[in-house]
Amino acid sequence: MDRQKVENQSDGGACCGPTCCTPGDATTRARETAAEVREIVKEKYGSAVKAVMKGARASCCGASAKDAPLGFTDPITRDLYGQADTASLPEEALLASFGCGNPTALAELRPGEVVLDLGSGGGIDVLLSARRVGPTGKAYGLDMTDEMLELANQNKARAGATNVEFLRGTIENIPLPGKTADVIISNCVINLSGDKDQVLREAFRVLKPGGRLAVSDIVIRRELPDAVRRSMELWTGCVAGALLEGEYVEKLRAAGFTDIQVEPTRIYSKEDASEMASSACCGDDLTAALESLDGAVMSAFVRATRPLAP
Repeated sequence: MDRQKVENQSDGGACCGPTCCTPGDATTRARETAAEVREIVKEKYGSAVKAVMKGARASCCGASAKDAPLGFTDPITRDLYGQADTASLPEEALLASFGCGNPTALAELRPGEVVLDLGSGGGIDVLLSARRVGPTGKAYGLDMTDEMLELANQNKARAGATNVEFLRGTIENIPLPGKTADVIISNCVINLSGDKDQVLREAFRVLKPGGRLAVSDIVIRRELPDAVRRSMELWTGCVAGALLEGEYVEKLRAAGFTDIQVEPTRIYSKEDASEMASSACCGDDLTAALESLDGAVMSAFVRATRPLAP
């Protein structure tokens, strides 16, 4: 995969390479770039889950800190789940958690509801959701990575979950009928998409009227340096692909959502940024840029509602 191709293209925007292009070319280029981002993320996550299952430590949104010292935890993934949440879950589900929050704790899930997790990975949030909605509800997990799906189904069997189903597909093209889910959750995944507008349109389509979007995600509080925005290592490490808070709100509104809230859950310091530089394997050339990001990056809980009216 030629990562240089995506340096000047972020989130399906206008073509901005060395030469200008027509609007039609920009649309085609945006689609190509979104597909390239998807393949890079898929490759990275497939490698990450294999490394974690061999003993590496989970790290920022898909990276794996195989050479990290004992006790290392990534600043984004650390301390997301309490012991009460994970006590009855397979250890493998927790080991392969690459998220930035705990959406199940904040989504106010109710017995009998149907929940969909976008980018479900090893299945930890699906299994937690299944427990909350109970035997009369259902929890779907959607992932595009074969290695993740294999692990998720193993974890489903280990947990004895009967109200869980894992689906293969992309979050830009959800393989479910419209108006299926009461709640859509996601954990540090939407930021990885190269076409976030399409993701949010699909989420709106699949939600029932009155349904709730409740996702944990990486959100940017101010503009990032160009070096960070250009880095695909940081995209798969969930920083470069993240939206500014205002952009996130506007995209949700454009997709049709109302009652939009962005609640910070963890704001990362200069020291955290330095850890992210190391754990994302982004190289010494970006360390200085990351150290300048004190307070610019946050994990956030993003809420929105599909209105009752059509």
